[in-house]
Amino acid sequence: MDSSSTEKFRVGLVQMSCAVDPNENLEKAIWKIREAAGRGAQIVCLQELFRSQYFCREENAELFALAEPVPGPTTETLGRLARDLGVVVIASLFERRAAGLYHNTAAVIGDDGEIAGIYRKMHIPDDPLYFEKFYFTPGDLGFVNFDTRFARVGVLVCWDQWYPEAARVSSLSGANILFYPTAIGWHPSEKESHGAVQVDAWRTIQRGHAIANGIYVAAVNRVGHEGPAGGGLDFWGSSFIADPFGQVIAQASSSEDEILIAECDPRRVEKIRRNWPFLRDRRIDAYAPILKRWLD
Repeated sequence: MDSSSTEKFRVGLVQMSCAVDPNENLEKAIWKIREAAGRGAQIVCLQELFRSQYFCREENAELFALAEPVPGPTTETLGRLARDLGVVVIASLFERRAAGLYHNTAAVIGDDGEIAGIYRKMHIPDDPLYFEKFYFTPGDLGFVNFDTRFARVGVLVCWDQWYPEAARVSSLSGANILFYPTAIGWHPSEKESHGAVQVDAWRTIQRGHAIANGIYVAAVNRVGHEGPAGGGLDFWGSSFIADPFGQVIAQASSSEDEILIAECDPRRVEKIRRNWPFLRDRRIDAYAPILKRWLD
């Protein structure tokens, strides 16, 4: 479907805790996708790296064994499910592209069971307990959109969600909605002192992308504690869907497995952009400095 369509579409976000066993997580995701489809979702998005616990908490070369090719076993399994249910599935995976070359990749699987395309995470963090640069090569496909039966979608991944440039470029390609599969949480020692403001900043920046681009934004995060007691990460869930004016139309808790369902209306995009014409008034002749690392 192209971005000019006015048909409404329904999205489903699967927020869940993850076990140590990847197969257990896949089976859980399958049942959650079935439930989301049963509740009317047409596009179902899973959280970042849903097949495993968030392994980037440590630098351990043995964990490269969690990676798989794309296409591969998981996309084949989810492809059969998507075809059977008649839904689109967005699946965030640890991609083994070649020996020694790995990506944090989101596959968009169409309702025909085929891969409509992939997005490789562009912004790779390196922070305490988020040692992603050890595992992932930055994406080389750019910020791409995918045409599905129900909507034209943009897909970005976690750390990408802090960058207005990524949201802007993806939006300019005509997406109706931006999906952000996510794995973000608190360091337990910081939760009491900084937890509320961290979640607020995370939610605010993404609502800002929705407003600035007049587009739906859907962020799906994991929940639960992963890692040693007293350490590790407490994932804060709080998955949400915002409309093109930044209003939150569906919101999950910070601690429970949940499936969020929301209806999105492309006519809302049209209405908001007519009344708040940020795209019209962009000064594209004046933005060259943004391509520099710093303005000395």
